[in-house]
Amino acid sequence: MINNGWRGGLLMLWAACLALFLVGTTTEAEAQNKVRRRVQKSLETPAWKKHLKKKPSGLVPGEPRLPKGTPSIILRRNGYVLSYNMDLNLPNWVMWELTPDRLEGSVRRQDFTPDPDIRPAYKAVESQDYSRSGYDRGHMCPAADCRWQWKAMKEAFYMTNMCPQNHNLNTGDWNELEMACRKWAKEDGKIYIVCGPILYRGKHKTIGRRHSVTVPEAFFKVVFFPNLDPPTSIGFIYKNNEGNRPLDAYINSVNQVERITGIDFFPQLPNKLEEKIEGNDKLMR
Repeated sequence: MINNGWRGGLLMLWAACLALFLVGTTTEAEAQNKVRRRVQKSLETPAWKKHLKKKPSGLVPGEPRLPKGTPSIILRRNGYVLSYNMDLNLPNWVMWELTPDRLEGSVRRQDFTPDPDIRPAYKAVESQDYSRSGYDRGHMCPAADCRWQWKAMKEAFYMTNMCPQNHNLNTGDWNELEMACRKWAKEDGKIYIVCGPILYRGKHKTIGRRHSVTVPEAFFKVVFFPNLDPPTSIGFIYKNNEGNRPLDAYINSVNQVERITGIDFFPQLPNKLEEKIEGNDKLMR
């Protein structure tokens, strides 16, 4: 009887452990499915794009125009062009063209390195300036958009292409927008992307062991679709903190992004067309 009771108790204990394991597994699976559905939703073609036709236009938006007096060094790369601010040790903006062929490469990621074009060299921000700061080395032009060429990938890891970015934002909602842009580029044949930091008025936090790197309060991204008929643009603004929200929660018209940043994003486009595509906030919702 004692032996049978011991066996019965053991079986009950085993059953209880199995139940707990299954509950934990189910909970974890549900969480993973929730994240998967969340990402998939962000990659769905926006409703505003379903009503537009595709028609290659050959339009080039031109490089953004900064407010007068903004410190700026223009650095041209194989995969992008940027305006760098030596006072802030941040890019003012980073711009690149994204096409389907640029998404087919398999070049591996590189190491973070100081930008060799910043002279004298001792003024160039180093990877160590971000160490133990609590912030990621957040790519503005993402590495995944530069896999088509080794040099483009190497330049994607120059520290001039980085901003101090909240880890949750960098690996979460910001990353989802980057994936959405890649999907749009495949669908439409070509898009232009401009992104960069947002600094609100007041004193800004800084990080850095040897160099003072300003921490942005937010980030912007503007996407121009030249091959849609009519051509269209969309803007996004993300606060530099944790969050887990749908992609459309960050949408702004390009006009709104320009008011906040002071940047003229498409100065090369005809004025009437520029005014039309930059104010499409209602179309995007």
